[in-house]
This record gives sequence, C-alpha cells and structure tokens, in this order.
Amino acid sequence: MTGPTQEYIRNENMSPISEPSYSLNELLAVFIAREIADGETVGVGRNLFAPLAGALLAHLHHGPNIRFGFGHVTANLYHEPIVDFSELDWRRELQWAEAHRPEDRTMMSLKHLRNTVFFVGGIQVDKHGNSNMIGVGEHYRTLRFRGPGAIGTASLTSHTNRYYIFLTAHEKRVLVEKCDYVSCLGWGNGDPNTRRAWGLPGGGPRYCITPLGVMDFEETRKHMRLKYLHPGVTVDQVLANTGFDLIVPDHVDVTPAPSRDELTLLRTRIDPRGLLRPAASPGSP
Repeated sequence: MTGPTQEYIRNENMSPISEPSYSLNELLAVFIAREIADGETVGVGRNLFAPLAGALLAHLHHGPNIRFGFGHVTANLYHEPIVDFSELDWRRELQWAEAHRPEDRTMMSLKHLRNTVFFVGGIQVDKHGNSNMIGVGEHYRTLRFRGPGAIGTASLTSHTNRYYIFLTAHEKRVLVEKCDYVSCLGWGNGDPNTRRAWGLPGGGPRYCITPLGVMDFEETRKHMRLKYLHPGVTVDQVLANTGFDLIVPDHVDVTPAPSRDELTLLRTRIDPRGLLRPAASPGSP
C-alpha cells in the first residue's frame, strides 16, 4: 500500500474504493479508530476533525456498542446509513440523543466518565504530556496569545479511562520543554504516580498524535517517546521540530496503513464529501 497522498477518489455511489492511496487525515482517523474498543464511550473536543472521524469509524467498523458523548447528549449511531462527521453540531446531536444532561449535572456527576475515551488538543504540550489551552505568555493579564481556555477539559481528562492528545501542528512552539500554563495534567514532572498523588481517578494520556508521528510515554519517567513515524517522515524531521529531548528507540515503526475496508467505510459513510482529503501540501493535517 502506498503512503499518504493528497490524491483521492470521490465515491458517489458508495461502491468499493479501487485505489488504496490515502491522505494524512485518513491515516490518523484509522489509527484512532483502532484505539477504541467496542462498549466504550467516546468524547472528542470541538474542531478535532480526524479524531471525530476516527471515533465514528471505530463505531461503524467494529464497535456497535460504542456510545458518543456530544456536548450534553449521548447517542449510538451504528444504524445510521451516513454519519457525516462535518455535520455533527448541536442540532444534529439532539435528533440522535438517547438522553440529555444539563450542564451542571454533566460537570457534577463525573463517574460516568470512567469508561470514556477522550481526545483533546492543546496550544502547548510538554515532554510529560501536560497541555495548555489557556494562553502563551509570562503573565495571564498580558498573554501574547490567548487560547480558548480549559472549557471543561481539565475535568474530562482527570476522570476518563484514558485520553489522547491530538495536535494539528508538530512544531517547537507547540511541543515545548514546559507549558506556560497547565489546563490538562498529564504526568506532572514525570512521576508515574503523579495522578494518583493528586487523587485523579483517570488513566492519563496514552498517546500524543501529530502530523509527523505518534508519541507515547516511557514507563518509568513518563517522558514522551517516539513510537510511530508517519510514512515519509524521518526521525531527524521529528527531532528538529520538537522543543525538548524526545526519547527515540533504536527502531521506530511506521504508522500502520489503513485497510481497504476501513477506507471504504470512512469515505462512504463518514466523510462522503471528502473533507479529510483536501488539496493541500503533503503532510498537512
């Protein structure tokens, strides 16, 4: 199978995909889908399109009992013929809702998150998986760049079974030695017992996924470690764009390629308009 490419096939009649090429976003969506097990509940932060498409792919491909937490509703979409990920706003969510939770009850009753997988972004992420959505600058009153704020992610990442950090840029300004502020606690200063010491019941970050590769966290120091390189990316590229010393094993695997049936399902039922396959430069998210 070939590596990521910006070429794609529009499949208006939902017939099988005949060309095995795929985009970077499709590669990431499939990787994410394989991380989600049947029976889990999935939450995805706003504007994280590849994770949302990947979660839907897991649901339609191998997880009929997966449930989605959209804002304040919970839904199962397995029998929907087409679930266009780009249309999942609050109006669509309500039509599929099995239940609706008011905001105060959502944040006051977090035990329901114990079987939940969550995906979160960040404007800064450090070597121990702590992330910042607050802003960049020495003082919060004079930030050079103001982010959206924690917007509930601090609570969600504290209680979910595990979560994934998804970044749309792999650059030194994003992957930093130390975050200016911490909105989601990863592994603190690198102690594997950090979350337990803080009384956080969730499992912490599993992977950091970027346009260049996938990083996990070394077991004893919880230091970010390169696990996969996306096709065509080199170790030197990753190191040159990372703002801290990244652990690099002697051998780094290439991110597993999508299968034909995964691409067919993704393109016909989840992304029928081809939004995951834009005409952009290679490696763009």
